[in-house]
Amino acid sequence: MNALAATSRNFRRASRLLDLDPKLEKSLLIPFREIKVECTIPMDDGKLASFVGFRVQHDNARGPMKGGIRYHPEVEPDEVNALAQLMTWKTAVAAVPYGGAKGGIGCSPGELSRSELERLTRVFTQKIHDLIGTHTDVPAPDMGTNAQLLPLVLAPIYPIMTQTMAWILDEYSKFHGHSPAVVTGKPIDLGGSLGRDAATGRGVMYATEALLAEYGKSISGSTFVIQGFGNVGSWAAQLIHERGGKITALGDVTGSIRNKAGIDIPALMKHRNDGGALKDFHGAEVMDSAELLVLDCDVLVPCALGGVLNKDNAPDVKAKFIIEAANHPTDPEADEILAKKGVIVLPDIYANSGGVIVSYFEWVQNIQGFMWDEEKVNNELEKYMRSGFHHTKAMCKSLDCDLRMGAFTLGVNRVARATLLRGWEA
Repeated sequence: MNALAATSRNFRRASRLLDLDPKLEKSLLIPFREIKVECTIPMDDGKLASFVGFRVQHDNARGPMKGGIRYHPEVEPDEVNALAQLMTWKTAVAAVPYGGAKGGIGCSPGELSRSELERLTRVFTQKIHDLIGTHTDVPAPDMGTNAQLLPLVLAPIYPIMTQTMAWILDEYSKFHGHSPAVVTGKPIDLGGSLGRDAATGRGVMYATEALLAEYGKSISGSTFVIQGFGNVGSWAAQLIHERGGKITALGDVTGSIRNKAGIDIPALMKHRNDGGALKDFHGAEVMDSAELLVLDCDVLVPCALGGVLNKDNAPDVKAKFIIEAANHPTDPEADEILAKKGVIVLPDIYANSGGVIVSYFEWVQNIQGFMWDEEKVNNELEKYMRSGFHHTKAMCKSLDCDLRMGAFTLGVNRVARATLLRGWEA
């Protein structure tokens, strides 16, 4: 089942639990606008190359649409549509005044030079500048456009990853004047928020604390397996390690490693920051990446691509809790299998909402022209994450459903109420 079908299925289940009017249900599912553009740029060798860019603006009932822009060879309309819809529910669950959007360009950023990526970003911005804006649609970083540490094979493009939002801001400002709030996830020097780079990973940590506390457990003394060691995975690993969690296995595109006694995360970060690949780290043994998701642990944290937990590997999952730090890592078929096994899954629309929450803080700071210190950012993020978990659990109790449906019904209900209040049938 592809991402769009899975997201739509979860929405319809939530809609039935809420007993929504069929016409309202259909209205909420249909995107506000879908944009497809051809971005043709001169390459460094003088040849022309064309890349397809997408932006799906799903819903604006609760405020400006919000969502990342990813650079990845597998970017395609269904995935972008599903992720835009997820952002609508995610922003509602997080209680930030946004709707959902998502975008991307089908490209392999590791195969493009810095100048080629800049030209591609600027052309994409030129094509969509009149459809985004501070109070319309506010893009953010995502896969391939984030300030993330990359595997050794992609190391030459690392300096570019903090630049993408800056290029969009600069190109947009040529048309509309200086507009720092048009994008979030910017460099600090251009109006970015302190704490934004760590926000999604920190939010994952707060979400994990909240879930484990519900079952009388804590991060300290629990064992963790983390799939993905980019921005989200590396920050989650560091913060979980700081709180006494034992990370027994990690994996990324270069390979997977494990150490039953616990991986020394500060040493691993130094190794990776020095340009080393995960599989070359001496403080752990190399393992088969196919086994990573089914290792014995208390908490499994998928932080990479969607669909990694499916009907084939779900029966073998041994974790007691799964924290969905990635978007759509669990297929619906896997969800059913995991539920029967008694595995508690904390859904992506809540678990990885730390990024969009701090993006909201950045947007607020830009509009006010008044910047916060990092302690305030982190304290406010913790409040939002704990409140989101509290309200999700309340929906679970009210509707007698699991956490995924609790979060979906919370988000859908908030969007439906805003839609009705604004007058959706006119």
